[in-house]
Amino acid sequence: MAHATDKSVVGDFSNATFDYFGVKSRFFRKDEKFLVETDGSDGNLSTFEIKYTFGVDPLQQYLVEFPDGRLQSLSIAWDTRPKDKGGQRWFHLYPKEEIRHDDVLHWTKLNQNWNFMCSQCHSTGVRKNYDTTNDRFATTFAEISVGCEACHGQGSRHVGWAQNKNSWWPLGKIDDPTMGLAERFSERHDATWLPNAETGNAKRSTAPRELRAEVETCGLCHARRGQFSEVWAPGQPLSDTHMISPIGRGLYHADGQMLDVEEAYNYGSFKQSKMFAAGVTCSDCHDPHSSKLRLAGDGTCLQCHSQDKYADVKHHRHEAVTPPLSCASCHMPTRTYMVVDTRHDHSFRIPRPDLSAKLGTPNACNDCHTNKSPEWSAAAVESWHGPNRKGFQNYAAAFHSAWNDQSDAAKLLAVVAADRNTPAIARAGALNELSSRVTPATLGLARTSLSDPDPMVRIGALDMLQDVALEQRWSIASPLLSDPVRGVRIRTASLLADVSSARVSDKDRERFDHAAEEFIVAQKFNADRPEARTTLGAFYARRGRNSEAEAEYKAALRLSAQFVGASINLADLYRQTGREGDGERVLRSAIATAPSDGGLHHALGLSLVRLKRLDDALVELGRAAEFDPNNARYAYIYAVALHSAGRQPEAIAYLKGSLVGHPENRDIIMAIVSLSREAGDTATALQYAEKAARIAPDDPTVRGIVGELRRRISPR
Repeated sequence: MAHATDKSVVGDFSNATFDYFGVKSRFFRKDEKFLVETDGSDGNLSTFEIKYTFGVDPLQQYLVEFPDGRLQSLSIAWDTRPKDKGGQRWFHLYPKEEIRHDDVLHWTKLNQNWNFMCSQCHSTGVRKNYDTTNDRFATTFAEISVGCEACHGQGSRHVGWAQNKNSWWPLGKIDDPTMGLAERFSERHDATWLPNAETGNAKRSTAPRELRAEVETCGLCHARRGQFSEVWAPGQPLSDTHMISPIGRGLYHADGQMLDVEEAYNYGSFKQSKMFAAGVTCSDCHDPHSSKLRLAGDGTCLQCHSQDKYADVKHHRHEAVTPPLSCASCHMPTRTYMVVDTRHDHSFRIPRPDLSAKLGTPNACNDCHTNKSPEWSAAAVESWHGPNRKGFQNYAAAFHSAWNDQSDAAKLLAVVAADRNTPAIARAGALNELSSRVTPATLGLARTSLSDPDPMVRIGALDMLQDVALEQRWSIASPLLSDPVRGVRIRTASLLADVSSARVSDKDRERFDHAAEEFIVAQKFNADRPEARTTLGAFYARRGRNSEAEAEYKAALRLSAQFVGASINLADLYRQTGREGDGERVLRSAIATAPSDGGLHHALGLSLVRLKRLDDALVELGRAAEFDPNNARYAYIYAVALHSAGRQPEAIAYLKGSLVGHPENRDIIMAIVSLSREAGDTATALQYAEKAARIAPDDPTVRGIVGELRRRISPR
């Protein structure tokens, strides 16, 4: 980040224009200022001054300052690449979709706000300073760009050490081996990498530390995470100040590769890698101050991997390819973000076209061989290396099963979560997915995971318990109210929000109150965001603090009327307090701003059921299922509503159609069984009951229904 000056601005401000879905923006200069004429928050063309530049290569963005302290990032950016590489042009960050002035992604709206979205990683010593009462920012930074303290923490003690030259130069005794630094990032200093001629790989001379201070510090900006505190210090778990995203739908492919549409950053990829497990740190490969590779080309990889074994055609199988393949070509496939920014996946995975054929995940082979099928690539790999794949990341089947609502999901996820050799970020994601699949057998897995050394796993285990009965939740999770990591404590407080203070001991109440206060402070830190206000509102509602909950939900909607979670929660709060009519009005207002949101229509449909307006309810429940066909629950509820309205044949037909998208959904299958049996169609009921039995052979309820239906058809 830099002030907008002749030295820092690289874009064309010589009256250049750019057209985007009918909006013609103009970049020009006047009175030594850099200006842009573009669509403002009302959709009309206005002129704005560029106050700051943002980024250098391969693109540069521009920030506009508003009177309320907001800095907003233009969605039109300058491509800084050379012209022969397609650069030296203006381009839009959302080139294939029209982002209008009323869209949350418009440059004037919340999701392009520098104070929240960007500042912490691009400047040093940032203090957001959001004024909740007046909805204003007074954000400050110690340095406008990334300085020493961004990674090393406050440097006053180091400066003091350096100024006290008698302690170190030229003959003085070094009386402070830390040199006044909060963290020396010394995990590389106490280890060497010993080559193994047989494997061609090097092995760390000492076991890696449990907490990788360097990786956690790099993750401060290179992780997909949400910040909840500015009290970060180097050498601490990132989870102490940030909530890190585990492997989850929408961010990752099932095998853990980053999705094109949602950048997950390289912390999440690297923590999945065999290299991380072996003890490799970021600075083993990159110079931490320039970010450049330690050695050019494949030299960085060949520090640890034998050239004779890995730089040989017998390994890569691509002889006389132009240009020659690099290690990264196969093991670090690229994805492009922000239209022009090509980045390598840092999970260092073995290409798995066989998984692509089965699960639809991408693979490095077909990134190049685009005219071939994954099956072709998989056959080639098998001919070289045999039929057994030995990849390190072996959880694709579990996440694919979970995200596609398959019956074996719980079993596969439990295996992933229980395997200590599986990367922690994957185990955390598996535990999170198990939250809707908890059984008495898997509760033991949650208990075990709550003592895992990695805080991400402990948080995943807490996520897993969110739908468990309160008594069990409290007995299993309450010890973590005193966890050493703040992120774990506040997740525990959230999980146990509905515990009654009168039901616990004074000591337990004190521990809960402390963690709960940390949780509240964390949400208030992000009071400029509707999701934080909604989260805090839900916490207050579960604590019985209804007026405070209502205030938070309304504050969230003032920040963004399109944030549907706040509307749904506010309507539900009104339901709980006997104000169903007010809830209906909230939901209808929200639908006016987000007419295609299935969740809003579903909530409105349920509200109308409670208001005894069944015909209107049926319309809304049908719209929910139509707008969100991936939600099997919406389809199931709509079919139940059709049956309640006396439209039984239509309900059965709808359920059968829904199975196309949810072929193993137990609720839908058993609903067909129930409705068919009620209609006297025992043959159809048996057909689908047997289908359920094939999917869940150990389910005694299903086995009993199959037996009963068979006896009806063929009585002895």
